[in-house]
Amino acid sequence: MTSPITTTRQGDVLVITSDNPPVNALGAAVRQGIQAGIQEAKGDDSIKAVVITCAGKTFFAGADITEFGKPMQEPSLPVLVDEIEALDKPVIAAVHGTALGGGCEVALASHYRIAVPSAKFGLPEVKLGILPGAGGTQRMPRVAGVEVALEMATKGDPISADQAKAAGLVDRLATEGNLVADAVAFAQEVIGKPVSRSSERPVTVDPAVFESFRAKNAKRFRGMDAPNTILDLIEQTAGKPYAEGVQAERMGFMKLIMGTQSAALRHIFFAERKAAKIDGIAEDIALRDIKRVGVIGAGTMGGGISMNFLSAGVPVTIVEMAQEALDRGTGVIRKNYEATAAKGRMTAEQVEGAMGLLTPTLDFGALAECDLIIEAVYENMDVKKEIFGKLDKVAKPGAILASNTSYLNIDEIAAATSRPQDVLGLHFFSPANVMKLLEIVRGAKTADDVLATAMAVSKKIKKVAVIAGVCYGFIGNRMLMPRQVEANKMLLEGATPEQIDKVHVAFGMPMGPFQMADLAGVDIGWHRDPNRIENIRDALAAEGRWGQKKSAGFYDYDEKRTPSNSPRVAELIAEWREKLGVPQHEITEEEIVVRTLYTMVNEGALILAEKMAQRASDIDVVWVYGYGWPPYRGGPMFWADTEGLKKIVEGLEKYGFEVAPLLREKAEKGEKFNK
Repeated sequence: MTSPITTTRQGDVLVITSDNPPVNALGAAVRQGIQAGIQEAKGDDSIKAVVITCAGKTFFAGADITEFGKPMQEPSLPVLVDEIEALDKPVIAAVHGTALGGGCEVALASHYRIAVPSAKFGLPEVKLGILPGAGGTQRMPRVAGVEVALEMATKGDPISADQAKAAGLVDRLATEGNLVADAVAFAQEVIGKPVSRSSERPVTVDPAVFESFRAKNAKRFRGMDAPNTILDLIEQTAGKPYAEGVQAERMGFMKLIMGTQSAALRHIFFAERKAAKIDGIAEDIALRDIKRVGVIGAGTMGGGISMNFLSAGVPVTIVEMAQEALDRGTGVIRKNYEATAAKGRMTAEQVEGAMGLLTPTLDFGALAECDLIIEAVYENMDVKKEIFGKLDKVAKPGAILASNTSYLNIDEIAAATSRPQDVLGLHFFSPANVMKLLEIVRGAKTADDVLATAMAVSKKIKKVAVIAGVCYGFIGNRMLMPRQVEANKMLLEGATPEQIDKVHVAFGMPMGPFQMADLAGVDIGWHRDPNRIENIRDALAAEGRWGQKKSAGFYDYDEKRTPSNSPRVAELIAEWREKLGVPQHEITEEEIVVRTLYTMVNEGALILAEKMAQRASDIDVVWVYGYGWPPYRGGPMFWADTEGLKKIVEGLEKYGFEVAPLLREKAEKGEKFNK
């Protein structure tokens, strides 16, 4: 095998270049090659300085994920970075693209750093539930200051080259396209000067910085091991010698990587990639060309769906029935883009560029030029079938026809056309321009190339897509139903909305079932007849308690949408308890967990047995990216594995639930859903 590392001489400067596509991951061969280059420089008196750089689109973007879970080959990254720093000749890291994780630690160990203006630096290890384990928690505070180190290491978000230069992480900015030449010139300037070793710099910090940072991020870091460990580590080692700090870093790293949270986060990392693979379809299948997208409906969903494509540079034709609705919808799209621009995330030119790709029209026939048409009207089967019947006559041959339905039967919708092979579900989550999840629903007759094209399109618009089968609610909403049903039952049996929501928030969810109902709208799916009151939700809706938008739902809300317990809701619940004669009992936290979370796992087992999801990890991806399941618990099926399937079965039986056969079988065999 040829080494991914080459060394060349430019005068008295040795240039070590990595060419390990696609992202120059720091695998064993790369580490060995860099080590050999450093040894070459050490043993050759004619070499006066070293430049470490990368070919391709980026500097080292982190560890090699294929090495995860395998024995580490020497040199380890901590050993390598120490060897880089120990060299008594100046080492310059020349950075383009992204220097992430181990790549950032290689740059920190180098004596100087030069970067093109488009480069980024980051320590994203926290997103895998671990910490920078090659001196990152010790060198970053010494190079860029404690506050920058805390931000980068506990949150994992990259910073720009300009920000890095302002912090002292970058010594000089290079010209785009001229990085290596500028780095060699920089190296020649510092030849003969004492090398500047990051580990030898002192850490100066006001202890109040840690207290302030901890308080400011308490909600964000709640329940999460890695960011809190990193924060504690940097605080505790700030005044200590580097060698002592690195030892503490190593211990912290080992503790985290052996923990359940890191296993869960790594599970989701790989699960997301696995979800993109469609069982039974060749990877090299020819895809359909999607040059223009049609969207039917300019409401909240239609507008949000359109923005995904506009932002990706794909022209969109959006169709409405009335001019007022069309104007309102396009106005909201513009307003959303302008709000993004106001936050500095887009330029005014980009806003106009996106809006310039949008063609609003009342002419249904304009959809004839579209390659993919997405229906985004309200959940009514008759309406959707009527639309698809019309589409069948208008859409060109080979166009993909998709419904954004959340629950309805895609096969029944497809049957309204003469081309069911071209029909599938594309279930976007609200707000569609923000939420990352996309359920791609495979109908009984959906063609393979249609499914593969939809997956490719999802990547283009930066969605995390999961293949689902045709069943009521698909994967996510189907699993949500038992949770909501049991939560409502427990209200009648003695629990309060706050009590149930509190258990979910403590678990790590952004909100509980009743907080979610208030956010989404208590009136969603309501029959709109105030005289037909069949349950508590009907009673709330009939009184105009539609949730946050009306400042009243299961909770009361102030002008800042801060919730408080509602005396009126307590009265309504009491009335319904009495009316239905439901026996009361004290509801424990354990009962809430079993009846609202174990039941979801049970439903997930049914979904797997029915082949409505390709794999258990796909279910986990749906819940992490679509419903706010805490990533550090790895999704419901991974969480069930960590709880123990036997414990899940026993809990379900205790409260009288019918256990899914697949769940029982795996529990009895001592198996897990995720291998």
